[in-house]
Amino acid sequence: MSKHLFNEFEPVSSKQWKQQIQYELKGADYNETLAWESPEGIKVKPFYHADENQLKFESPISNGFKIIQNIYVYDISKSNERAVETINRGAESIRFTLESDTASLEKLMENLPKENIIYYFNVLFLSADFINKAASFASQNNYKIIVLQDAIGQLSKDGNWFESLEKDFNQLQSAAALNFPFLSCKIDLYQNAGANIIQQLGYAMAHVNEYFNRIEGISTPITFEVSVGTNYFFEIAKLRALRLLFDSLAKEYQYTFDCHIIVTPTKRNKTLFDYNVNMLRTTTECMSAILGGADGISNLAYDALYHKDNEFGDRISRNQLLVLKHESYFNQVHNPADGAYYIESLTEQLAEKALDLFKDIEANGGLITQLIVGTIQRKINESAQKEQDLFDSGKEVLLGTNKYPNKNDKMAKELELFPFVKTNARKTLITPIIEKRLAEKTEQERLSLEA
Repeated sequence: MSKHLFNEFEPVSSKQWKQQIQYELKGADYNETLAWESPEGIKVKPFYHADENQLKFESPISNGFKIIQNIYVYDISKSNERAVETINRGAESIRFTLESDTASLEKLMENLPKENIIYYFNVLFLSADFINKAASFASQNNYKIIVLQDAIGQLSKDGNWFESLEKDFNQLQSAAALNFPFLSCKIDLYQNAGANIIQQLGYAMAHVNEYFNRIEGISTPITFEVSVGTNYFFEIAKLRALRLLFDSLAKEYQYTFDCHIIVTPTKRNKTLFDYNVNMLRTTTECMSAILGGADGISNLAYDALYHKDNEFGDRISRNQLLVLKHESYFNQVHNPADGAYYIESLTEQLAEKALDLFKDIEANGGLITQLIVGTIQRKINESAQKEQDLFDSGKEVLLGTNKYPNKNDKMAKELELFPFVKTNARKTLITPIIEKRLAEKTEQERLSLEA
């Protein structure tokens, strides 16, 4: 068979395609009928063509993703047993969440494999001594450990620093001298609170730029903890734009390391009623994460809103990723989204708009200043309300909740966790950024009507 099978066909230019489309529209306006604009102001065309889309950049990309299992450490022995079990069942990384710096790493890591696996320590405290302990333990025992420490994330979510700005950054500066990966940017908070994609990217860059400005001698990759929603191609482009923007920013500081991206499906569109639909949502969200170049993916269990951690929910969420990786072969092609003109165009537009937002934040004092005066919170709330209005009016659909709800579905007796926003009146330095799901009001109304 000829290697030039299609040479006998004349190439069709984008102009010719448009002319044919216009003819088929029979007088209807091309832009009004087929082109549309996203809530972020991203212009989407009905088709993309090589003669209109010249690749202006090379997207940095990861070399494959790891399946992450989250384990909240209450009991050291039980957490260790669970880690061993989940690795045997297909998990490729473990993210331990630690409440105290007194946890015994020797007991927690006992009998855990060392080859080809990353252990993340998500710490709910700030301690350079603990980071030093983790670094020494990793070196002496040949474990690959990454500490996830985010003082700015603490301020954003809790409303207060761990201690104070000065003391927190003194601790982080001490940790930077260890040449050990210790720093994260928990930007999943922005998405779960209702920020649009441009805001997520712009705030992410302002977030990490605070660390670049305030901590000297950072020498190890910074981890971004990201949430993705169901806007499939946009979420792929978001992750690609994040790497592109980080790469550009890091070079301004003469840093040569890449970022490390951990992705989790968003909670914002997850529902209490008709909860099995959550599996469909998380499947496409995990696909976006893979194609966007995530280094690690921690899936969200279908029942995470209302059930405590349980073996069945964990197994289903882990198996979703195992199927995508080993049966759908999503890990077999390097950078599969590369060269897709639509995704390249989205990546470029998202990156450009996010860069403009980042520059505006920096011109007005930076992220921390903008958090203290409340600008970031106000902008996120405005974006969240726009999305909430679309949901309330039925223009944004959550199947089984505001479209085709099952009236016989009862959930009041299933709740092991409180699935709604909790309020805790207390004194804080700033107004915290609050995560809230779109379906909360609708669900509370339905629960109140249950007999």
